[in-house]
Amino acid sequence: MQNITVIGAGTMGNGIAHVFAQFGYNVNLYDIHQSSLDRAVATITKNMDRQVVKELISEDDKNAALGRLSTSTDLKSSVEKADLVVEAATERVDIKLDLFRQLDELTKESCILASNTSSISITKIAAATKRPEKVIGMHFMNPVPVMKLIEIIRGYSTSDETTEAIVELSKKLNKIPVPCNDYPGFVANRILMPMINEAIISLHEGVAGVEEIDSIMKLGMAHPMGPLQLADFIGLDVCMSILNVLYEGLGNPKYAPCPLLVNMVTAGKLGAKSGEGFYDYSEGPKNAKVSSQFV
Repeated sequence: MQNITVIGAGTMGNGIAHVFAQFGYNVNLYDIHQSSLDRAVATITKNMDRQVVKELISEDDKNAALGRLSTSTDLKSSVEKADLVVEAATERVDIKLDLFRQLDELTKESCILASNTSSISITKIAAATKRPEKVIGMHFMNPVPVMKLIEIIRGYSTSDETTEAIVELSKKLNKIPVPCNDYPGFVANRILMPMINEAIISLHEGVAGVEEIDSIMKLGMAHPMGPLQLADFIGLDVCMSILNVLYEGLGNPKYAPCPLLVNMVTAGKLGAKSGEGFYDYSEGPKNAKVSSQFV
């Protein structure tokens, strides 16, 4: 595999494109909006500049990686030569199913189709194609250039050959691939999201405040970031979406999103990306303070 197409130029998509380009792959980054692609290239360049300053890569390495990166708003031309497509689009089932139907028609038969979904069934996504044996989950962690883990999810029909190819590819990216089976939330979010939800419930019930909850988890459990701050970083809408997938997929009320989370998402308080969630980011993420709603 040499030609990689990444679908979606958001935070995860640009990070995935960054890593593939850095490690010598030809990358085509696709998005429906040219403005999103322009922002992605600017972000990738800025992040590579940081790597140069930290002496993780050289200036020549950066320039070569950027030279391997192209962008497009035309899906057909973006994927027709791809050996692997990694989808990092919006975390909505309908969007992903429609996209994979198109990818199945537009890519060559040998192309592996991967999804960066954090919770949606790979088996369900694969069923939208005529090549379910070549559909797999590659759940990268954010920030992609820094985090080592790739959660590799086998759908019901994913072949051993496809799994082995993606595991070996992940290692070439200097990542650590960890396989798991296709159940709602997989492993990472099946464990993480109930913890975040319980932190929100604790805040909602007045057990403790925002900073207190986060401090206890950071200082007592050695978490680098408290669960409420992490929820802001992930996006409260994304957290709610994943919890709904867990709730609907497993049928257990313990996964139902806290009413406070639902209300915040409805009000547009989505965390860092909207400027406010449990914290206020109006002065930048490094100067975040507890949102006035919770003071």
